[in-house]
Amino acid sequence: MKNINIKILIALALPLWGLGGFAQVAKISHPAIGTTAYNSDSTFSIRLIGKKQYYDPSETVTADKDINSPKSVNMHPNATKYYVNSLEGATTVVYDFKTNEKIKVIRHIFADADTVLLGSNFKPFYEFTHYFPDAKHPVSPFGGWGAFYGKPVESCFTHGGKYLWVPYYRRDYDINAQDPSAVAIIDTETDSIIRLMDTGPLPKMIATSPDGKLVAITQWGDNTVGIIDIESENPFDWHYISLAVIDQKLKLNFSMTKQVDRDDDSGYCLRGTAFTPDNHYLLVGCMAGNNGIAVIDLQPSTVNSQFLASQACRRYDESTVNSQYLGRITGNMYNLRHLLIRDGYVYLSINRDGYIQRMPLEQFLAVIPTLKASATKTTPLSGWENCKVGNGARTIEFSPDGRYIYAACNASSTLYVVDVQSFQVVTSMTIDSYPVGLEVSKDGRYVFTTSQGRSNGGGNCVDIFEVKRQ
Repeated sequence: MKNINIKILIALALPLWGLGGFAQVAKISHPAIGTTAYNSDSTFSIRLIGKKQYYDPSETVTADKDINSPKSVNMHPNATKYYVNSLEGATTVVYDFKTNEKIKVIRHIFADADTVLLGSNFKPFYEFTHYFPDAKHPVSPFGGWGAFYGKPVESCFTHGGKYLWVPYYRRDYDINAQDPSAVAIIDTETDSIIRLMDTGPLPKMIATSPDGKLVAITQWGDNTVGIIDIESENPFDWHYISLAVIDQKLKLNFSMTKQVDRDDDSGYCLRGTAFTPDNHYLLVGCMAGNNGIAVIDLQPSTVNSQFLASQACRRYDESTVNSQYLGRITGNMYNLRHLLIRDGYVYLSINRDGYIQRMPLEQFLAVIPTLKASATKTTPLSGWENCKVGNGARTIEFSPDGRYIYAACNASSTLYVVDVQSFQVVTSMTIDSYPVGLEVSKDGRYVFTTSQGRSNGGGNCVDIFEVKRQ
């Protein structure tokens, strides 16, 4: 494959065996445009109408060299364009929604001069322990803080879509993701990066609170979640106010020359992240094993002493701390990947075995008093409703009216559609291999999936589907 680093792709693929992501590797699939799936009475159909791919550069109609292991896709709130994060390309690719033409390629490559994006009052929230012993004597051959390229993972919008936040899986030189990474903030009017902020190691998920005042960045790499105050309209006023530690912050001391399996050796492997509608709690899924859902109280009555005790947190005024980790709600939710809250329910995607689960939010929150009183900081919860989909269930998203859930199933290379009322599968179809990301247009007529690159020729594709309902 052209422009694809095979060694990197193998490294990306293999760690997921440890998380049960690829118990059976799906046959490579590249369905033809026009492939269509229907429900039983043909009142619902979903049709593949377009692609952006680089698994076959000779297919000039669909080939796009900037699609290099795409991780996620996000539709702008005003429905004029969508953004694709190409992990291995270190780019965010912007497309016009109506024409699907490429508008811009945002490159996540920085030189020392780009430290201006940190702001004149920048104070690091996270501490470098390997590559930058101090600001004057960096070990890295790439120079100062700003010299690196970042691998974009997920995204979220803030301030009504004015800004797009894109965290980096890691900086390129940090082969084992054990030092701080970064998040880029993109002005969506100009589609340019206007600010950088530091993050913890290996950030994956990012979410905005319903009231628009907070951003949470979930760090897969060390069991932590950073919480940022974004209430100001000035991006350079935004600042960290809390670091939630999920039971224990990992001590990272891996090789700086030999790559290790960080996707499997990362504690609870924190992933799905969602604020409750009242902005009171932050729920974070623990993808490793059966470690449940971590609960963070954003309106605590007591100060989080665990936060205050950490070295990184003393870099900010302790009076600003406003969150407290309560513990984990456990139960039959093995290998939890994505987490959504909608219409009074908590929804989960269960990666390895391929399920969507749900439970009334009220029922879930009712066990929090028990969790607070638990000496072990855990409490079991049963009663999840299950819907079987394809193995490797990754991103799940709703249709705008809440009638359907779409699920990108990585190991089975399928897109599933679930009726929310009956909680049963409506239809499914084979799509380009190894889908991970998924987005639904604001009018519900289009669905986008991203298929991350694999060394065997799968992935490296964005599929575009049209939905028709009667």
